Amino acid sequence: MTADYSSILKLEVPVIVQIGRRPMNVADVMRLSHGSIVELQKRSDEDLEILVNNHVIGHGEVVKVGENFGIRVRRTGKVQERVDALGPAPAATATA
Repeated sequence: MTADYSSILKLEVPVIVQIGRRPMNVADVMRLSHGSIVELQKRSDEDLEILVNNHVIGHGEVVKVGENFGIRVRRTGKVQERVDALGPAPAATATA
């Protein structure tokens, strides 16, 4: 019996492009206001991380698309790594 994956491949998942991370204490977060600048620990020429389900599945660079930003994918993980990022497989049901 062959599995039909066409419906699964149509599912939408949130994709996050992360420009950086920085730990901050709560007091500093509370002082943030309009115009505040949060310096990130990433150089401006470094690739950005592409995440699905909080798992990095690739890297890319920022591009301008008309008036919007986009990302040009430079590297992706193997297909199995990308599938694994979608979440654990459902548990098999026991049959007697």
